[in-house]
Amino acid sequence: MTYYRDIMELTGKLVDAIGVVIIVIGAIVATARFLSHRGGGEGSAYQGYRQDLGRAILLGLEFLIAGDIIRTVVVAPTLENVLILALIVVIRTFLSMALQLEVEGRWPWHRGEETGKHLP
Repeated sequence: MTYYRDIMELTGKLVDAIGVVIIVIGAIVATARFLSHRGGGEGSAYQGYRQDLGRAILLGLEFLIAGDIIRTVVVAPTLENVLILALIVVIRTFLSMALQLEVEGRWPWHRGEETGKHLP
């Protein structure tokens, strides 16, 4: 049983590391695209930069949440750890939704509708 927990702990850390790498590489790529942007005005370059960076953060957050879930549920499933996990997931979900609204101009549950139509 200890071997299994060690493997799951390592898996959780690996998934976390993938999430961080995605955010870092996404930030580098978004910055490179922003710096190499030619024409179209500064506003469109800045908006594209924010969207690229937001997408990288969104994807990275998904991996970070998955890593937390793996480590909490499999490695240390105490009530305190599950409550802490729930709080972390709520915070990261709120961040993900806010970033998606910022990047795409619509809420996640308005998938097939026009961009920007449902902003308050």
